[in-house]
Amino acid sequence: MVSTKSLFASLLSFATLASCHYTFPGLVVNGVSSADWTYIRKTNNFNSNAPVTDVTSADFRCYTSQTNAVASTALVTAGSKIGINANQAVYHPGVINVYMAKAPSGKSAASFDGSGQVWFKVYQISAVTNGGSTITFPAQNQPGYSFTIPKNLPNGDYLVRIEQAALHAASTFGGAQWYISCSQITVTGGGSGTPGPLVSIPGVYTGNEPGILINIYYPIPKTYTQPGPSVWSG
Repeated sequence: MVSTKSLFASLLSFATLASCHYTFPGLVVNGVSSADWTYIRKTNNFNSNAPVTDVTSADFRCYTSQTNAVASTALVTAGSKIGINANQAVYHPGVINVYMAKAPSGKSAASFDGSGQVWFKVYQISAVTNGGSTITFPAQNQPGYSFTIPKNLPNGDYLVRIEQAALHAASTFGGAQWYISCSQITVTGGGSGTPGPLVSIPGVYTGNEPGILINIYYPIPKTYTQPGPSVWSG
């Protein structure tokens, strides 16, 4: 029989763990914040806040294997800024990458699953090092992140995927925690650019990259290598 004391301790432990974790449910367009999960596909962790830890899993793409969620699609002008908000301040030290993928002909943002070598990076926030004395993470403790949709991005429907790689436990393989979500947008007023390099998600990482498998505490890293391809700014 489970005692009341044990049950309370378990619930407290779960609540504490959840409070340290987060989701990315809110899209900001034209300075207006949407209600949670309006333009962002509801992720499996919408209640638990639990991260993905396997970079080879299907959930590493949009984290929707249980919810099978789709969302509404926001209208966005190329060259404008959008934002993605967390449900609480991003607690863990780590880095940010934002990827986009264009829905192919015959697909909309709502019907596109993001499969294939179709993703390109449009934004990142890395770590700051100074030769081994300190390492800091500008993305930490932020309520969300804003970035510019490249001006020369071709018109069409896109998925916008944010990932935060939390590195506080990344000294062992699979220790990095990934907080992920995918937004749906339609881009207008764009150009004729060719986004790239293109990568597959999952597939972009193995988990052994120096920016993913890393001890951020000791010895303090002299440099930091941001995971993923270079940013395409259009």
